[in-house]
Amino acid sequence: MNGLAVALVATLASPLPPAPTAVAARIERAVRHALASEALRQAVVSVDVRTLEGGRPVLVRNPDLSMTPASVMKLATTAAALDALGPEARFSTTLQSTARPDSQGHLMADLYLVGGGDPSLSRELLNRPEYGVLEILADALHEAGVRRVEGKVRGCGGLFVGERRGSDWPWEDLVWSYGAEVSALTFADGSANLKLSAGAAPGDPIGIERHPPSDYYRVDSTAVTCAEGAPSNLVLERPFGRNVISLHGCLAAGSPALDRFVALEDPPLYAATVQGEALRAKGIEVTGGIASCEEPPAGALVLARYQGAPLKEILKDVNKMSHNLRAEMLFRLVGQKIHGVGSAEAGRDAVSDFLKAHGVDLQGWDIEDGSGDSRSDLVTARGITDLLRAMYRHRDADAFRDSLPVSGVDGTLKDRLGDGRAKGRVEAKTGTLRHVHALAGYAHPQRGESLVFTVLVNHATAPAGEVRRAIDEIVSALL
Repeated sequence: MNGLAVALVATLASPLPPAPTAVAARIERAVRHALASEALRQAVVSVDVRTLEGGRPVLVRNPDLSMTPASVMKLATTAAALDALGPEARFSTTLQSTARPDSQGHLMADLYLVGGGDPSLSRELLNRPEYGVLEILADALHEAGVRRVEGKVRGCGGLFVGERRGSDWPWEDLVWSYGAEVSALTFADGSANLKLSAGAAPGDPIGIERHPPSDYYRVDSTAVTCAEGAPSNLVLERPFGRNVISLHGCLAAGSPALDRFVALEDPPLYAATVQGEALRAKGIEVTGGIASCEEPPAGALVLARYQGAPLKEILKDVNKMSHNLRAEMLFRLVGQKIHGVGSAEAGRDAVSDFLKAHGVDLQGWDIEDGSGDSRSDLVTARGITDLLRAMYRHRDADAFRDSLPVSGVDGTLKDRLGDGRAKGRVEAKTGTLRHVHALAGYAHPQRGESLVFTVLVNHATAPAGEVRRAIDEIVSALL
C-alpha cells in the first residue's frame, strides 16, 4: 500500500458515520481505490463530505487546503445573487431619448440603448436569431410611430464600471465567448457564433454561417476542404482590438460541422450596431450612425422596454451551463445591489459578506471573480460544503437546487454519473480549468441520509477524462 492509501485509511477510520459494516467497507474501498488511482497520484486532492441535515463528517481529506475551484466558484456567486436579489428579480433593457417622435414619426435626438445588466438578454436569440431582443425593441419603437431617428444610436453600459475582463483570466481565453468582456449591455453574450462546415469536395471553401449576421464584425477566410480522412488543421484567430475573425487551414471532407463562439470587442458598441440594423430592418431610418456611451442624459424618456427572464432562470444558465459571462454579470449586479457600485470589487465584497453571514469560514479563501475563470481564486472544500448546507436551508433553497446540473440528466452532468445507481441522485456544480477539476453538491442515496460533498483536485496532469472518472468514482461510492 502506498503512502497515499495509508493516509486515506487513517483519515477514513473515524469520520465514517454509523452504517452496516459491509456498506462502510464498500465506501472505504471505493474511495481508497479512486484516490490512489494513477489519475490522482501526483495531484492535490481535497474532499469534504458530510450529512446534509446534521453536518456529521462522512469523509474528509485535506478539507482546509486552499484550492483553485474553477467553476465551483459560481456556487458562491449564484447563492449571493439569489440571497440579495430574490428568485423573481428581472432586469430591464430600454430605448431612451431626450425627445418624443413628432407627428411625422421623426425622432429629433439620439436614441440610447441602455443596459440594465440583464444576463438573460441573449436568450431571445434562440427565437430571433438575427436580432434577438433588439428586434423586440425595434418593433416597440415602430409601434410607437417612430420612422426616422435624426441622431445616433448609442449603446450605454455604464451600470457596470471598472475593468471588463476578470482578474488573472487566461490570455488565451479572451478570444472565446467564455472570456468575453463584461458589460451591463451585452448582446449575444458579447460574441459571434460561427458554424463551420466542410465543402463537398477537396479544395472547396469551407462553409461559414454567421450568427448574428451583423456588419459589426468581419470574417476573412482562406480555409478550404481537405480530403476525407486527412487531418484537419483549421485555425481561427481574432487579433485583440479588432473585430476581424480570420480562418485558415483545412477541414476534412465529411467532418462534423463545428460551432465556434468568438468574443468581440466593446459589447455596448456591438449592441448599438445590431440595434441600428434591427431598426432599419423594421423600416426605421437612422441618420446619425452608431456610438457608445456610459449613461443616457438626465431626464431621458423611456420609449421602449424589454424585461428579461427571472433570476431563477438565469441561475440555471449559470450553473447548469457553467456560463462565465452571465456569472460575471451577476457578480457585478450583487455589488450594485449591496454596495451601490456595479464593479467586480463591489461584487467581491458583497459575496464575501454573504458567505460570512451564512457561516462560511473564509480563512484560506481569495475571491477574484464570479465565474471561477481566474487562477487566483482560492476556496476550501470545507467552506464550499458549508455554503451548500446553508443554501439547502435558505428561504430560496428550491431555486438554488433547481439551478444545479443533475447527474445523467442535464447540464454539465448530462454525460456523467448516469448509471442506474447515480442517475438523477446527484445535484452538483462542476469545475474545470487546465490541471483543475472539481465537483460539489448534493448526493441522495436510495437509503440513508442525503449528503453534501465537495471534491477539489488541483495539479492534475492526467487526461481530464481520467480525473473526472476518479472524482465520479468517489461520488458514486457515497450512493
